[in-house]
This record gives sequence, structure tokens and C-alpha cells, in this order.
Amino acid sequence: MPAQYKIEKVAEIEKRIEDNNGVFVVNYRGLTVKQSEDLRHQLREAGAEMKVYKNNLARLALKNQNQPEIDEILVGPVAYVFYENEPVEAAKCLKEFAQKSKGALEIKGGISEGKAVTAEEVNAIADLPTKDQLLGQIAGLINGFARDIAVCVNGVSSGLARSIQQVSEQKAA
Repeated sequence: MPAQYKIEKVAEIEKRIEDNNGVFVVNYRGLTVKQSEDLRHQLREAGAEMKVYKNNLARLALKNQNQPEIDEILVGPVAYVFYENEPVEAAKCLKEFAQKSKGALEIKGGISEGKAVTAEEVNAIADLPTKDQLLGQIAGLINGFARDIAVCVNGVSSGLARSIQQVSEQKAA
């Protein structure tokens, strides 16, 4: 029979899986305590949280929640980065930190939107614009189209007025 604290940890992990949209798995072996604190702070600002759990307990919780199997990346000392809303900001934070730490942090993969993702896919997610940036780009495009239409409509009426004025000047002469 498993120990009570293990049952509680599995329940805690399951709750995190339910409450979040996904999880990234990172190898944190080379991080100093200060770097780890900085990373956790940056992740919190991005709407994510980094936790360390035993891999066997995480495996069991993922299985209980019917998540894809990611057993191949749950090897060695890994941390789990749970993100609430969108994966882009958390992935950007991890990618930038991994580049700054010069290999002390390694992205291994994870689960995003119910699908297993590789480290390359997490890096590709990090290169995408955030939802707010996309909405801003769309608003800019719509604003540009509206401005262009207004210029065209104004151009037609002013062109018509010039044509009428030229015809009236020709008839007067």
C-alpha cells in the first residue's frame, strides 16, 4: 500500500494538471539557487509555475488524468512548468532563460493542449507571438483597411467634384 504522502502528492499533481492548460518539462540540474529563484519569478510573471515532483508520481498523475505519455522525457532531475492560459509566454520565458544560463536549463518537452510536444516544438511555440500581440496585429490590419477605404471613398467624391468643375469651366468658356 502506498504511503499517504505519496497519495496526497499524486492528488496535488492531478489538481495542477486539471487547473492548467499544459506543462513543460525542463532539466534544471545546472541551475544555481539564485538562477532557480529568478526563473521561478519570471515564470510567475508569465502566468506559469515551476514545481519539482518525483517522476514516478508525475507519471502516475498524468496517467490518471488521461494525458499523453511522456515517459521518455521524465528521466533524471526534472522540473514541471505548469501554465494557466497560453503556452507562448511560458515557453518564451524558458527559452530565453535557457539561452542566458548557457545550458544550465534544458527544455525536454511537455504537454500542450492535451498533446505531447518535443523540445523543438516548445522552442517553436516560444517563437510565436502572444495572443495580445496577435490581437494588436489584427486590430492594426483592420484599422489600415478602414483608413484605405476612407481614402478611396474620399478620392472618388473629390475626383467627381473636380470633373464637374472642369466641365462647367469648359462650358463657360
